[in-house]
Amino acid sequence: MARLRRLLVCCLVVVAGCGTEGLPQADDPVDLDPAEFTADITNPWFPLEPGTRWTDRETTEEGETVDVVVTATSVTREIADGVTARVVRDTVTRDGDIIEDTLDWYAQDADGTVWYLGEDTAEFEDGELTTQEGSFEAGVDGAQAGVIMPASPEVGMTYRQEFLEGEAEDHGEVLALGRRASVPAGEYDDLVKTADTTPLEPDVLEHKLYARGVGLVLTIDKEAGGREELLAVTHVSPAEARRAGEAPLGEAY
Repeated sequence: MARLRRLLVCCLVVVAGCGTEGLPQADDPVDLDPAEFTADITNPWFPLEPGTRWTDRETTEEGETVDVVVTATSVTREIADGVTARVVRDTVTRDGDIIEDTLDWYAQDADGTVWYLGEDTAEFEDGELTTQEGSFEAGVDGAQAGVIMPASPEVGMTYRQEFLEGEAEDHGEVLALGRRASVPAGEYDDLVKTADTTPLEPDVLEHKLYARGVGLVLTIDKEAGGREELLAVTHVSPAEARRAGEAPLGEAY
């Protein structure tokens, strides 16, 4: 969630299978039970079937466009917390050149909530690595896992999406259900609408809309005026799905 990508009071110390209650907040510690998690992500609002590829077009307020390709790979990774996660590749290009490349790690608990367990992210300029700021792994150096999509979203739900103090502190909130959106990939209804914020950038506010069986279809930057729209959902070969999870950051796959 390198690209940006109030409180539901909850006394959460040990988390096994968390459902619509007990969502992590702020810097609350969680102790995840690996036996309660799977790398097979079937949450209808955030499905990650290996080989699925989402292609987006992001437009900034200045009219600049970048292409975003997200691939649910066939690769898994055991996180320091002991949970086996699905590796998802998120690559941003401008005029064909990679400017940001990320491996995100997700797992689903026994109730169907999708957890975000960290990322290995890198930014590039003229083909050269410029920073890996924002990378974190749950269970390392105080980093904590967060939630990217509750099992059964309800209006008013809030949750930490990630936590590494000073580096990754995104929060999510379910704003509405049953919304509609039109994007190049099609017309969608019955959408879940969320708000993403972070105390590290108080002016940042993103609204995101998720479609059942598809996932994220639209992101609106409420402050800067940017917009990221789903262009297409396709499927790649098993070999390409594996390469997407194994190729070094910054290299074509």
